[in-house]
Amino acid sequence: MHGMRRAATGTGAALAWGLMPEYAYAEGVEVTTLSASWALPFAGLLLSIALYPMLAPAFWHHHFGKITAAWSLAFVLPFAALHGIAATWPMLLHALIDEYLPFIALVGALYTIAGGICVYGNLRGSPRTNTAMLALGTLLASVMGTTGAAMLLIRPLLRANDNRRHNAHVVVFFIFLVANAGGLLTPLGDPPLFLGFLNGVGFFWTAQHLALPMLFVCGALLTVFYALDAWLFSRAGEARAAVVDTAPNSSLSGIGGKINFVLLALAVALVLMSGIWKPGSSFAFAGAHVELQNLLRDAGLVALALASLAFTPRAVRAANDFSWAPIVEVAKLFAGIFATITPVILILRAGEAGAFAHLIQFVNQTPGQTDSVAYFWATGLLSSFLDNAPTYLVFFNLAGGDAPTLMTTGAKTLAAISAGAVLMGAMTYIGNAPNFMVKAIAESRGVRMPGFFGYLGWSCAILVPVFVATAWLFFA
Repeated sequence: MHGMRRAATGTGAALAWGLMPEYAYAEGVEVTTLSASWALPFAGLLLSIALYPMLAPAFWHHHFGKITAAWSLAFVLPFAALHGIAATWPMLLHALIDEYLPFIALVGALYTIAGGICVYGNLRGSPRTNTAMLALGTLLASVMGTTGAAMLLIRPLLRANDNRRHNAHVVVFFIFLVANAGGLLTPLGDPPLFLGFLNGVGFFWTAQHLALPMLFVCGALLTVFYALDAWLFSRAGEARAAVVDTAPNSSLSGIGGKINFVLLALAVALVLMSGIWKPGSSFAFAGAHVELQNLLRDAGLVALALASLAFTPRAVRAANDFSWAPIVEVAKLFAGIFATITPVILILRAGEAGAFAHLIQFVNQTPGQTDSVAYFWATGLLSSFLDNAPTYLVFFNLAGGDAPTLMTTGAKTLAAISAGAVLMGAMTYIGNAPNFMVKAIAESRGVRMPGFFGYLGWSCAILVPVFVATAWLFFA
């Protein structure tokens, strides 16, 4: 459970970045005069999320709420004292109503619905079967989210390979593909893309512009995996003693909670509806404006989650080891991160007139002309260690933050930002929320997973060459 709770902290970081570009126009705040020091609380909170679960997991588990609150107050109190409550409060309220609630509704609904689907039975973990399961999970990730697809398939995959001596590599590639790269095609797939969707990027834009990079990356990884798995499978002594096998190798015996497939389809329809239907109606609440289609989407997602809880047999969730702990941690951590990210977005939206001018100059060839390859690597490398969704929004705003422009004249740059954030979330365990969740489940079933730096060695050896080729082929 420690591992799953640690994963939730990654999701919390992912969710926290849902801040609209309008934050740059904080009334009463001259953004060009804001110092880079205002980003310190945000950086401190992200480093706490990244390091405490590894260095002091027990302390973090008991005190992460206090740590989050401390970093939040380190920004909010000085900012309010300097610029006034009238300038600070509307920014925070805007993030809560326009971003926090929609994101929690989507991620919570997908997590609840996917947790109500259980695949029973056991397959034989041959190279062909393993590759097929990885390919299936990769495809499902863009439909039900990387978290949903990972939670659906990790246990059947582990059961299929529980009588093999070498099986850690299967889980490593599962993280590469199902928990990360597979989410590249739709806003449902990975938190960064949903943040882009909330900021105006079209629902189908990602599939149109990222299908080829995804096919290349996933095809290369599946090929490497099959070759490695076939070599290990053919080695003498690969099969362990029968007593280690926790279930007989036969076939899938059924699926529990089938109603959740219908609920999942309805969730997809709701998100599509909110992106296509624009009635032009909105509701004002405490200075924030909620559009009708978004209100209906979020209310519908909550209703679908409740329906999943009502109609899914408890035995199905028990078989999945379903727990609310990750989502609870997400909700708590999000409050701190959405607060501390506010000045970062303000400074970035100030462009080269702001405190982050050197960062803007690094990723821009000349003023107003972006370097897509630099955006791909800068977004990706930061995503590897500070969670991919926060990084996406930083560079989305760094590139201008205007979705219609980025989807057209800036399409290559937006594609590079999207690909870097999603793909390189696989570089470390803390890059994307499902990574640690999958690791924890695998270790609970006796798989000897590599440690933080051991996993980093796997990703550097396998992923970095693929990403170098990807940058050259698609973004140069």
